[in-house]
Amino acid sequence: MGEERDKFIWTTKITSKGQIVIPKEAREVFGFKEGDTLILLGDLQRGIAIAKYDDYLKFAEEILKAKGSGGDD
Repeated sequence: MGEERDKFIWTTKITSKGQIVIPKEAREVFGFKEGDTLILLGDLQRGIAIAKYDDYLKFAEEILKAKGSGGDD
């Protein structure tokens, strides 16, 4: 049985317009589809993270729900 990977590395280049191409394998691994809105999260120490906006929004909503139910408001 094949071992499932959880770490990846890909390369891409920035165009003169500041655009990047997300490699096909990366799009497949993370389920990025044409038309998806992505969110870029930046940290000067750690770099940039890219996530689907819809997934991040769901995650943020769950955090707010959990905070609201905990009585710590």
